[in-house]
Amino acid sequence: MTPLWTFGITALAGVAALGLTWLLRRYALARSIMDIPNARSSHSVPTPRGGGVAIVVAFLVALIWMGGGGIIEPSITWALLGAGASIAVLGFLDDHGHIAARWRLLGHFGASLWALLWLGGLPPLIVFGAELDLGWLGHLLALFYLVWLLNLYNFMDGIDGIASVEAITTCLGACLLYVLAGIPGLVPVSLVLAAAVAGFLFWNFPPARIFMGDAGSGFLGIALGVLSLQAAWASSNLFCAWLILLGVFIVDATVTLLRRLMRGDKVYEAHRSHGYQFASRQYGRHLPVTLAVLCINLIWLLPIAALVAMDLLDGGIGILVAWFPLVMLALRFHAGQLEPT
Repeated sequence: MTPLWTFGITALAGVAALGLTWLLRRYALARSIMDIPNARSSHSVPTPRGGGVAIVVAFLVALIWMGGGGIIEPSITWALLGAGASIAVLGFLDDHGHIAARWRLLGHFGASLWALLWLGGLPPLIVFGAELDLGWLGHLLALFYLVWLLNLYNFMDGIDGIASVEAITTCLGACLLYVLAGIPGLVPVSLVLAAAVAGFLFWNFPPARIFMGDAGSGFLGIALGVLSLQAAWASSNLFCAWLILLGVFIVDATVTLLRRLMRGDKVYEAHRSHGYQFASRQYGRHLPVTLAVLCINLIWLLPIAALVAMDLLDGGIGILVAWFPLVMLALRFHAGQLEPT
């Protein structure tokens, strides 16, 4: 299929997500499927939830279309379809009831293993100029990487628009990097995912009229993880570039988790101690924080990722340069500290 077909599918995915989110919002309002504010919430008004299902449906239908039309490889089609759909269903069931943490985690590992089997695991990586082939240990690390990424995405989906903005800027940034690196064949999937999330963001931009829910956030987490590993097979530096683009979420969630572990907190319990949550309380609104993430991604992280993708900067050094200010920023906004009472 021609690039025109790709852009047509992309536009349809965005419009479909826009319309489906509207339908889901009406359904949630009619059935009182609402996110009611509590002591752990970052919002103060009851809001419909579950809108992320629109992203899942719009993207997966487009994915099947692209796979069937030969636009994308069967391996990425099946990796994303199986892993993404299973995580979305698991999140949907948890949104509408409760699934014990151990069963959710088992589902996360199962979906991640499915994706890795189709992708071929973790390829050898070039780290600080030296090739690193970890074999089965590398595949095991990739498994935990996917599970962590889908969970941290759920953790970071706590204020209006932030998870959507992160996904859109990361996917569009990756599209630019693929063009710069001379690998345009990797563009379609990321482009369509960005469009589907953009359709949802229309309803989720601060102040949000519907929330994403676990079905959407978990799906985005594993989808972005799978796409980053697909990029790793094309170029080690592209994988590093993906880690740079995802830096805000990876750093905030990881710093928060480590500080809570060191303090002896029960890390599986809900909390409001991420850096972005402290920041939203400090500024009294979600919008400044969401826009700050947008600016960091475009002005700071994307240029560094571009240098790495074009082999003008070592991937490992690029990650260190990109992440260090983010760690300082997370600490500045008290990521992982005790919450105010």
